[in-house]
Amino acid sequence: MSRDTLYNNVIPALDIEKEINRWNRVLNITNQPKLSINQTPKQEVWKKNKASLWLYPAVEKKYDVPIFLINSLVNRAYCFDFTPGASVIEILVNAGYDVYLLDWGFPGYEDKDINLEDYIDDYIRKGVQRSLRHSGAASISLVGYCLGGVLAAVYTAIAEEPIRNLALVVPPIDWDVNTFIPDKWLEGIKNGTLNLDRFIDGYGIIPKFYQEQMFKALNTPISYTPYINLLNHADDKRFVEKWCTMNNYLTDTVPFTRAAYKQLVNDFIKDNKLVKGEFAVHGKKVDFRNIKENLLVLSSKYDTLVHQDQSSPIMDLVSSEDKTLEEVKAGHLNIALSGKLGVELDKWLCHRS
Repeated sequence: MSRDTLYNNVIPALDIEKEINRWNRVLNITNQPKLSINQTPKQEVWKKNKASLWLYPAVEKKYDVPIFLINSLVNRAYCFDFTPGASVIEILVNAGYDVYLLDWGFPGYEDKDINLEDYIDDYIRKGVQRSLRHSGAASISLVGYCLGGVLAAVYTAIAEEPIRNLALVVPPIDWDVNTFIPDKWLEGIKNGTLNLDRFIDGYGIIPKFYQEQMFKALNTPISYTPYINLLNHADDKRFVEKWCTMNNYLTDTVPFTRAAYKQLVNDFIKDNKLVKGEFAVHGKKVDFRNIKENLLVLSSKYDTLVHQDQSSPIMDLVSSEDKTLEEVKAGHLNIALSGKLGVELDKWLCHRS
């Protein structure tokens, strides 16, 4: 066997044109096209400060009970309407539901004193009231995602409005169960040696940059995997389009207000007041035993941020007779961005709407 033949068997031939296209796409990634997002037809029905309430009408209305979606405070609301074919809202309106979405908007420094209680009482409650008036429905189904699920559960526990169904998607309820926070950080927060109040007060609004870096630090080395995948598949135009769209979402976070962040750290993470029944909204004690609505709790099997053990404790705290805990084969973001959430919600809500 000749030396040339031996080397050819070991080292594959290089496709120069393919490699040029690959590196051109990588080096010019900011100029690459992105997939369309947030394309489902909608109309604004209410606005408060930076927040908007959007109605996505059913293509052909089949159910009397509309759906009210509550997103996390740190992510953009278009995660529910990511791309055509992978949109939670698209799936639901095609199935016959009217869908209302509470979009928190983008808070500014002037909003620094808005806390979690304000978001629950002045935004969620008033948004639900507006949705009920606008739809003429006798009751409504609440769906909360991540921290939005926590806010949905807290609101339902004190709600005077008619809530029919409550669906909580990967909600971090029990903060004595550690999932993504490094053990030393969590220990420091809980025993008081790590106090973030001065840092939070210094900013007023927690810049999106810090949140992006925090999530990258918590997910290292996973946070670098997408870039390796991009390099490996940069010759595939469709892959690059999807990658750019996903990367744009991951870096398009929302600033956190000072007052809300301090409550999250001190009341939820440090003191675990939700599980202990010690949290109050403008003087109204939050007791999960007041929740009697049909309850669905969804966890994601490959979630590196919120484990099922952090979500499931609410099952034993509520008074609901109809309650379901289900694990979906997805990740923390993928459960929404892939549209899988729409399928799971329709499967559960169709018999209860």
